[in-house]
Amino acid sequence: MSHVPDLLPLDVLRTTFGYDDFRGEQGAIIDHVAGGGDAIVLMPTGGGKSLCYQIPAMVRPGVGVVISPLIALMHDQVTALENVGVRAGFLNSSQNYDLQRLTEQQATAGELDLLYLAPERLDLARTQEFLDRLTLSVFAIDEAHCVSQWGHDFRPEYLKLSVLGQRWPDVPRIALTATATPSTRREIAERLGLQQARTFVASFDRPNISYRIEPKQQPLKQLLTLIRSEHDGDSGIVYCLSRKSVEATAESLVKQGIDALPYHAGLPAGVRSANQSRFLREDGVVMVATIAFGMGIDKPDVRFVAHLDLPRSIEGYYQETGRAGRDGLPATAWMAYGLADVVQQRQMIDRSEGDAAHKRQLGQHLEAMLGLCETLRCRRQLMLDYFGEPSEPCGNCDTCLNPPTPWDGTVAAQKLLSTVVRLKRERNQRFGAGQLIDILHGRRTTRVEQWRHDQLSTFGIGTELTDLQWRAVIRQLLAAGVLAVSPDGHHTLEITDASWPVLRGERPVPLREDAVVRAGSTRKRTASAATKGPAAATELSAEDRELFERLRTWRAETARAAAVPAYVVFPDATLAAIAQHRPANADELFAISGVGAKKLDSYGDAVLAVVIGRDGDRLITTPTPG
Repeated sequence: MSHVPDLLPLDVLRTTFGYDDFRGEQGAIIDHVAGGGDAIVLMPTGGGKSLCYQIPAMVRPGVGVVISPLIALMHDQVTALENVGVRAGFLNSSQNYDLQRLTEQQATAGELDLLYLAPERLDLARTQEFLDRLTLSVFAIDEAHCVSQWGHDFRPEYLKLSVLGQRWPDVPRIALTATATPSTRREIAERLGLQQARTFVASFDRPNISYRIEPKQQPLKQLLTLIRSEHDGDSGIVYCLSRKSVEATAESLVKQGIDALPYHAGLPAGVRSANQSRFLREDGVVMVATIAFGMGIDKPDVRFVAHLDLPRSIEGYYQETGRAGRDGLPATAWMAYGLADVVQQRQMIDRSEGDAAHKRQLGQHLEAMLGLCETLRCRRQLMLDYFGEPSEPCGNCDTCLNPPTPWDGTVAAQKLLSTVVRLKRERNQRFGAGQLIDILHGRRTTRVEQWRHDQLSTFGIGTELTDLQWRAVIRQLLAAGVLAVSPDGHHTLEITDASWPVLRGERPVPLREDAVVRAGSTRKRTASAATKGPAAATELSAEDRELFERLRTWRAETARAAAVPAYVVFPDATLAAIAQHRPANADELFAISGVGAKKLDSYGDAVLAVVIGRDGDRLITTPTPG
């Protein structure tokens, strides 16, 4: 049943959240849901998804219920809403009985605009009976990709959320996710009973993120170079595949003077919580984590996301890199990728549980990810194509800034494949990359002589390429399916059906020249490497930048005193705008993007004191929103 709101969504946006206009599809989504319609919303991380359900919940009568898997972050989400004047609460296992009862009483009395629940709690009969007693404005299903069996964050509890439409058919529902292929979108609609919902697909493009993938040689040293040359003092996330590598990487960064913390599921819950809290609340902390960390992280000023291991899918990679630059300012998505990553991921698929169809699906995800790593095209263009969005080259990724050129790797591939074939046919043996390269280089090592590999006809025929170059060739052949990892668990290599056309000269093998690491080659600096310091400050004059840093110092003290993340006070982008425009009174400060009525009332005096250089005086008298 539709409702004509007393408040207009645009009024709420301006007065409560401090923004002048909706972005992209936000306005259309909000009008549709506020009018009582169901929606499926696909919008990139940092695109403003939360406003798409928060504002309808505020303009419709009753309380909006947000279904979120992010129990550990609900407190921060609610605190951020309260900080802009939204009446919000949550119910989860972190609260004692009295707090839960108080929240329920507030919801029943009509004192909440938004109530956050985990899907497990919604499944309880008691919770459903409690919701029956409320006037409900909207149901928001956040992180809706968790419903997908093929999703990287699958939560079986999400499969029961079709109850929302069945039990409360008159309450509009909105399902939101930051990443979903067309097949995942269909699965979301089917499993949530949203087949008739209107689907909104925002652009998946995040032009402020510079995507870069480079050959893995000394990954920790490469990571240190990235941080020190481009992101010194910035907040960032480093993803590793294993718990062991998370802890080793965090320890190494700390030894190099970088404020780094580990995060993985094997750490005690208290340690995980404390590390996450420090990352959210402090500037310049680097979180080293497995993919157990990050979903729902609202920290807007993460300036880089680095991967030291190959992600399993483009969906996962896109979601993880999307945690950088949520404030729209320049950010870096960097990955070191090597031969061992390909071998490891292939073996993980072979050992994974599930039937042949499941393994085939995992293989398709990996092949798409390898295609992104080895592409000659614009990386952003390839990713957007994967999500069904045509685009032009971005001019901001490494393949645009330093275009790779193909070289004819057919002969090199034939030499390598011939060696693999001869080992199998003549010796009934399989070996890994190191032994194959030694044979091609003609090295009479102990293992070569032990196995009499110096008697193979391919011994010494590959001296034109270095070890690193041969490893790049092997990696690209694995990515193309022309070479395979044997399922013997020993990282040995074998030919595939696709190998024979190459050996017969019927199929050319174009390879990336930049992947063949050339001695003396240099890399152009990217746009994001050209400046140092906080991204928000890079366009400021020296005088404005000095004010920006004073505002950040004030913000850090204010956030610490209130025990909230710094961005809950103001994000960097808002502080930079204040430093640039130097408001002299309440009206001018209220005109800055990101300054709503509640924040003007809470922080206006202090901000103007920093800007004007005065302390203690009452500078704001009567705020004039509008």
